[in-house]
Amino acid sequence: MADIEGLHRIGRVENILARLEAREKRTGLAHVIIDTPRGSRNKFKYDEELGCFRLSRILPAGLAFPCDFGSIPKTRAEDGDALDVLVLAEAPSFPGCLITVRLIGAITARQSEKGKTVRNDRLIGVPQTPANPARYRDLREVHRDTLDEIEQFFVAYNAAQGRRFVPAGRVGHARAAQLLDAALARHAKNEGSGQ
Repeated sequence: MADIEGLHRIGRVENILARLEAREKRTGLAHVIIDTPRGSRNKFKYDEELGCFRLSRILPAGLAFPCDFGSIPKTRAEDGDALDVLVLAEAPSFPGCLITVRLIGAITARQSEKGKTVRNDRLIGVPQTPANPARYRDLREVHRDTLDEIEQFFVAYNAAQGRRFVPAGRVGHARAAQLLDAALARHAKNEGSGQ
């Protein structure tokens, strides 16, 4: 077995997340890295400097993530972070889990804090593997109560942090693909400019 500490010293161990593409080459499905699993009150966030996930905050009692929550690598949303994705899976995953998803839609939203308002959309996807076809193909197939619960969670989650989250609409898989393409272009532009 290789000496891991020695590999780090000479810089040969690369950050897997930095090398991961936004889409799977063979299928075009989105790669989502989960930071917070469904049902968790603990919000995790990837720490690029340390190369691991760390506890970001503990949500108030009664508030838990309604689905797995993660992001797509090599993307940049309008809020400056990687593009957020909610994964509608039948069981929770874990921080750092890579899930290949079919994007089925998005909840578009505006988020306000300290007088500044930005778009902060939430893409929605479903897991898809060679053995497991996607449960849904479009957001219209998801029960309205499920989508209402997701929106209400983000309204309460942001309010607990002193922000205002206002859902603006629900869009299907074609618009979700456009949002992903725009976030990929934004990331590439920022990488090219050295930001």
